[in-house]
Amino acid sequence: MFTVGLTGGIGSGKSAVAQLFRQRGITVVDADQAARAAVLPGSPALAKIRAHFGAAVLKEDGSLNRAWLREAVFADPEQRQWLEALLHPAIAVLIDEALANAASPYAILESPLLLETSQHTLVNRILVVDVSEATQVARAIQRDGGDEAQIRAIMDAQISRHARLGRADDIIDNDGPLAALEPAVAALHQRYLALAGQHSGQSERP
Repeated sequence: MFTVGLTGGIGSGKSAVAQLFRQRGITVVDADQAARAAVLPGSPALAKIRAHFGAAVLKEDGSLNRAWLREAVFADPEQRQWLEALLHPAIAVLIDEALANAASPYAILESPLLLETSQHTLVNRILVVDVSEATQVARAIQRDGGDEAQIRAIMDAQISRHARLGRADDIIDNDGPLAALEPAVAALHQRYLALAGQHSGQSERP
């Protein structure tokens, strides 16, 4: 399966781009959904998180208290590294399974941490949705609330904009109006269909 990795910083508009690919019948595997599935109540990962951080990391219903955990790991790099070492392999297994079951001509792996983790090894091409840092902050505050310091802490935990662009095969500039995404995605869709056809032909050679 020819797979395109879709990424971008917080507030860049990855989800809007992913939806436009879905509207064209393309399977989009959401790494955030895989991350949530990896820590469902009863999962081995959640049990290890509970043992490591204590009861405060769980809500009353036994589910993960994401807000508590996010604050804990952002305040302590060592704790974040421990959590990533636990979760990234489990998330990768779920992503692999979802990509293997994709039925469209090619698949999209939507992930905010595509380049910060080994997830980039699962894709053939990298598509970056790019916006200025000022736009990131403004959109993230509008969408999620919070303050600028919190948003910038999340941005600092992600790969830099310069480094992200340096690893891109394709770039969508999303600093403009939402309507501008449609023609950009339409053009990339045609390119990816052609590349997927070539990839399939190469895979079928003896």
